[in-house]
Amino acid sequence: MIETFHVTKTYKDSDRPALRDVSLRIEKGEFVFLTGASGAGKSTLLRIIFAAELPTSGQVFVNNVNIAKMKKRDIPNLRRQVGVVFQDFKLIQSRTVFENIAYTLRVLGQDEDEVRTRVYKMLKSIGLFHKQHSLPKALSGGEQQRVAVARALVNDPPLLLADEPTGNLDAETTTAVMELLARAHARGTTLFVATHDLALIQQFNNRVIHLEQGLIHLTPKKG
Repeated sequence: MIETFHVTKTYKDSDRPALRDVSLRIEKGEFVFLTGASGAGKSTLLRIIFAAELPTSGQVFVNNVNIAKMKKRDIPNLRRQVGVVFQDFKLIQSRTVFENIAYTLRVLGQDEDEVRTRVYKMLKSIGLFHKQHSLPKALSGGEQQRVAVARALVNDPPLLLADEPTGNLDAETTTAVMELLARAHARGTTLFVATHDLALIQQFNNRVIHLEQGLIHLTPKKG
């Protein structure tokens, strides 16, 4: 599902690479955590996999497609197969909860009956059916995060990338968000989740990839 070969990323305004010689492989159907301190390169790696940035050198394959050689016109096709949960939510502030979740399906050209069916089901699963007409500013941080996760999962993408999906959430909301991700994984979605929450990682028997100053360290799956 994801393969990187000797990926390095250097920004013009930085005196050291954000990523250095990163090679990894994530199989279809895996649930893998990406850890590391702030500034270790987690967000950069996810952005490269999502084709929001290009590596300075190296190759990245997502579902056997070489991201580095992808033409700009083909990037939307990639993104239709990849759900992304951003650290800062990136909800559309002028649109309701329903419209934010429906956005992905409408971009994909789903008919309105299918859109309503899927969005209503997702709203019920995240416990926010009663707030479907609310704007994001009327929601708590945890509610906004659940909407962001729901938007990423509503079309059942083969791959989900999540950047600190439980950052700054209380324990109850963290559990709710992780349950959403676990259900998606059970349906077959490949998950690559960046987090610095070691307590969260310890709750799951998943492989961990650790970044330190842009360098990768592999941690075997427990037990």
